[in-house]
Amino acid sequence: MVRYNTGPALAAVIFDFDGLILDTEGPAFQSWQEIYEEHGCTLPMRIWETVLGGFSSAPVVCEYLETLLGRQIDRDAVFARRQARKLELTALESVLPGVEECISSAQTLGVRLGLASSSSRGWVSEHLDRLGLGNAFACLRCREDVAQVKPEPDLYLAALDGLGVGAGDAIALEDSPNGVTAAKRAGLFCVAVPNKLTARLSLDHADLALPSLDAMPLSELLRLAAHTPRKALTPTAD
Repeated sequence: MVRYNTGPALAAVIFDFDGLILDTEGPAFQSWQEIYEEHGCTLPMRIWETVLGGFSSAPVVCEYLETLLGRQIDRDAVFARRQARKLELTALESVLPGVEECISSAQTLGVRLGLASSSSRGWVSEHLDRLGLGNAFACLRCREDVAQVKPEPDLYLAALDGLGVGAGDAIALEDSPNGVTAAKRAGLFCVAVPNKLTARLSLDHADLALPSLDAMPLSELLRLAAHTPRKALTPTAD
């Protein structure tokens, strides 16, 4: 019979931000969908999936709307209205279930916390401060810190370097296909924790899936991750 130790088996946890700590994905999608509806169109999930967890949705989503309409739109005006609406909706959101408990458990266990986000540092820091989590992370890596954002591994590699740990000693917490791909490309064990929007998407390339962060105590999650074989990342995972 195999016996596992009762302490944390891994040294660090790296969080995604959008859709994992705060549900910004719902407001982001809704604000674009409202723009589409104004033009008598619908934004398909297959288009939105391509930009989830990446740098910016605007170019792809605007281009697809123009394709549907058969004409160009005033992108600057549309983006400004959409951005204002997204901020309005996001301001109503609170921290997602289990996040605060996970952070508290990590601090108790002596597990280091990092954050890797394709969003800007200003966006992430503003919301972390609003949620009372501004001092929770030992390392924060955002799009300004790397050459390429998710699904490339740069953000996770930078976070690992900032935390001073190897990929084998940490896990990533992600909600989107692009985010999972980025974590896996960096060599991390990745736990998928989808939100209402990303639950519709395939996250099969994650090593483990949880319905929410309060579904399993962090100590148990770390031990499970340490003793669970990691899935190979196949080319079809992007």
